[in-house]
Amino acid sequence: MADTGIFATTAQIGYKAGVRKSATSAAEAYTNFFIGQAESYINVAAGFNFSDVYASLNVDVKYILQEAASNLAAIYVINYDMSGTTMTALQRIDAESMVTILYKRAMDCIELLKTSDKTKFINGA
Repeated sequence: MADTGIFATTAQIGYKAGVRKSATSAAEAYTNFFIGQAESYINVAAGFNFSDVYASLNVDVKYILQEAASNLAAIYVINYDMSGTTMTALQRIDAESMVTILYKRAMDCIELLKTSDKTKFINGA
């Protein structure tokens, strides 16, 4: 199986999900599903279909998309198994902190992508 995402790869998602990620949720079949959802969410939230024009985008825009998508997908990987049976209380707090940080940065990126003056930059790139 190969990465099917446009904005981010399984490896990039794994980096952000951290060392305690579930092997199941970090597998490519799962991350392909997670990245597809993340990319669709970003396109709809930003009001622009970046997937259709990705190849023509400026590298700066691609990295913003990569950050947003990999952050959201990493949240899904982390959330897959926070049952507490395989994590200590401190590890669970760490995982919850990671989710909070990843979510905030993803929303920051999406805000940049949808702000009108930033959209002019993106469309001109």
